[in-house]
Amino acid sequence: MSVIDNRKIGPLVSVIVPTFNRPKFLSQALASVLRQTYANLQVIAVNDGGQDVTGVVNSFADHRVIFINRKENRGKAFSLNEALARATGKYVAYLDDDDLYYPNHVETLVGALEGQTGCGVAYSDFYKVSCRVMPDGARQVLSKVVEVSRDFDRFFMLYFNHVLHVCLMHHRDLLEKTGPYNEDLKVLIDWDMTRRLAFFTDFCHVCEITGEYYNPIDQSDRMSVRWRKDKNEYLKNVLTIRTTRPPKPWPKIEDVSVIFAPDRLDGETGKTIGSIWRYTFFPYRLYLPLPEAGFGRIRTDMPGIIPVPVNPVFSVTRRIDTALQACDGELVAIVPAGFPIKDFWIENSLYALINSSVPRHAFELENSTDALWAAVIRRADLKYARQAFPDLPVRQSLHAAGVVLNRPRPEQFPFRFDNLLQQARLAAKNGSWVEAAEVFEHIADHYQNTLWMKGLAAKAFFEAGDHIKSAKLAGEVNRQRPTVDTLLLEAKLNREKKKFPPAIKLLGKAEQILEGSELLWT
Repeated sequence: MSVIDNRKIGPLVSVIVPTFNRPKFLSQALASVLRQTYANLQVIAVNDGGQDVTGVVNSFADHRVIFINRKENRGKAFSLNEALARATGKYVAYLDDDDLYYPNHVETLVGALEGQTGCGVAYSDFYKVSCRVMPDGARQVLSKVVEVSRDFDRFFMLYFNHVLHVCLMHHRDLLEKTGPYNEDLKVLIDWDMTRRLAFFTDFCHVCEITGEYYNPIDQSDRMSVRWRKDKNEYLKNVLTIRTTRPPKPWPKIEDVSVIFAPDRLDGETGKTIGSIWRYTFFPYRLYLPLPEAGFGRIRTDMPGIIPVPVNPVFSVTRRIDTALQACDGELVAIVPAGFPIKDFWIENSLYALINSSVPRHAFELENSTDALWAAVIRRADLKYARQAFPDLPVRQSLHAAGVVLNRPRPEQFPFRFDNLLQQARLAAKNGSWVEAAEVFEHIADHYQNTLWMKGLAAKAFFEAGDHIKSAKLAGEVNRQRPTVDTLLLEAKLNREKKKFPPAIKLLGKAEQILEGSELLWT
């Protein structure tokens, strides 16, 4: 990159700013974009049928701003797609109209994407700003906390979002693979897109705080918050997102073909199919080997169901073999009628298989029994076993073919980080600060998300009375990426030791962040 007027020049970045009835906050949001240290910007503001903000946009008199002043309210997803149709940048970033970029946000993420990471998406950390909206519309800041500072976890992304859209920048051409934003969704619009991006690229987490997103404590006017109150609508959106399958090929995610071979389509079979739909978050298609006469009874509103015609006299093994020929997933799950379906019913074994380096390895599902045998196998291994030993039942053919069948151990399950984090937070909630501190520190030492966990451990050690350990961890965080919490904590510990000059300096930095006086636009 070259430097002109002390501002970095590089590839064009399109920043999309949808807005709806927030003219005062929009002015601050746009100012934060236009005062970036990175100059080569295309800023696309989209008014989603709210009150006229033409005066706000025109007040900047900046040729880099494109304004779409739509009179009809069509929703955020429509606005994003409308803006993307006008976007010409190599990269795309997003900013809600009530949030703020710090001056280095765009430069930081462009640097990550232009670097040697090989990632098509980069994201940073933001402060969650709890605030009170005053009668005159001003926001009274109550706290600034880095609530999430999480390294990329593709498996977790399939389950739920852990990357805020406002923190994110991606290659624009990835949208040719993911497709546009889903305009039928009411909530979790950003997760739907972020999840689809994970099929095609890795994400680079830049562990720097480069902005703020606002959280009014009284009553949020965000449409996403309002829609979450309808539990049925919320679940419908979640299921839609989890069953969305962008066009193949998927370079970063393997597909699962679930073979479910019930004797007949009855009420219990329907419940099992519905449970698979509700509880499966890994990408899958459900293959049903059934006589053609039963096809008309399959619910067509459930996505990802592939009917496979079979002879009515076929045995279960013959039906599985017939379905296997139709499967196109790299991984295959065999599920018998009557098998219990619940949270992580397949994902625990899938995660173990995906991360296994043992050749010809397969995993039984957790609730598998001799009577209800279920497993996940690589399709190539299953096909080899069935071709080599077609007269044996499926399970015996795998053994004969040398496929090693195991049950996953707890340490092979996904979300080990999340389970430990939940354990530590529960200990802290119950006042067991020593346990909480030790678990937070263990996570920092053995998992990703190091600075986030060190900050939590520093607070827990302080509450547990171990101020030496607390000071050490808080100091480590503040030397790399200070936050309000860790600055105040280290200042308090310095004051206890009567080290007043460094305490005053730390307090001053925390005050600057809280007041926003370190920002260029204040």
